[in-house]
Amino acid sequence: MQVPYLEVLQVLEKIFQSKGFDPKRAALCAQLFTQASLDGVPSHGLDRVPVFLEMIRKKLVNPLSEAQRMESYGFFERWNGNLGAGPLNAHQSMERAILLAKEFGIGMVAIQNTNHWMRAGNYGWQAVAAGCIGICFTNTKPNMPPWGGKEPKLGNNPLVIAIPRSKGHVVLDMAMSQFSYGKLNTYLRAGKDMPFEAGFDQEGNLTKSPAEIIANELALPIGLWKGAGLSLVLDMLAAIISGGQATHQVGESGEEYGLSQIFLCLDPEKLGLEAWIDQKLDEIIQDFQRAETFNNQNVRYPGEYTLTIRDQNMREGVPVDEIVWSKIQSYIP
Repeated sequence: MQVPYLEVLQVLEKIFQSKGFDPKRAALCAQLFTQASLDGVPSHGLDRVPVFLEMIRKKLVNPLSEAQRMESYGFFERWNGNLGAGPLNAHQSMERAILLAKEFGIGMVAIQNTNHWMRAGNYGWQAVAAGCIGICFTNTKPNMPPWGGKEPKLGNNPLVIAIPRSKGHVVLDMAMSQFSYGKLNTYLRAGKDMPFEAGFDQEGNLTKSPAEIIANELALPIGLWKGAGLSLVLDMLAAIISGGQATHQVGESGEEYGLSQIFLCLDPEKLGLEAWIDQKLDEIIQDFQRAETFNNQNVRYPGEYTLTIRDQNMREGVPVDEIVWSKIQSYIP
């Protein structure tokens, strides 16, 4: 089903205010959840609203908490998320990194003690909307095995790289697992297997069954051992630079909260890149899109169709699973 954009916002704002968010923060939180589904990523948008509300009920997320700056070193700042709403903390951190980049050419914010930021790509789009190159990543609870391992020790640790471009921004938003757990849950709810092997069963065999993968928390690392290695070093960087928890520490509670995240921005104008950034990107993309393909498939760069999907859904309504929308509406006070 599809629900008008403004109706979705109004419903979410009302629910979030009833949970303790002030009107301004409730509106931004609603916008971030809705934006994900509007852009075609429901697994980290409206699908996650009930999960987010459950985290509030369990007191893992404090609606009244706001992030606080702990230390400042010129272009670099370290913040404490105070277990506030992950999307709001992430949005604030990226906004601060953008402001630092506008001043110094580069800006970096590390935040500890925060929560799941939901759709990672939101913050990449936030950076390019401000004309900045944006890079951000987070750790998670253990939900992926090291290569050759049979228990979850790594996080899927999403990574975003966003590059502004006049003819269409480039925004890569990827987890370290072949499929995010949000996507696995979407297929599980639909009663479908994954289109490709997505993780391991208890015997160590590759499987397309989202139920088995979720139950065992053994998602398949992207690039096999390479993805496992990348996940490990992203966790190391997030924990070291923020001074916060590493993945294994997050996992000790049995819940996913108290995460560590990094936000990095570069301002092309301040760094003298404006003169050639569009030309270079256009040349790279033109060459990329000239690639011969199997079975007349289309090749696309990350983020290529996002704005088209966004515009279409703004006209036709935000796509949402009927069961999910019904559950969201049950929270209306």
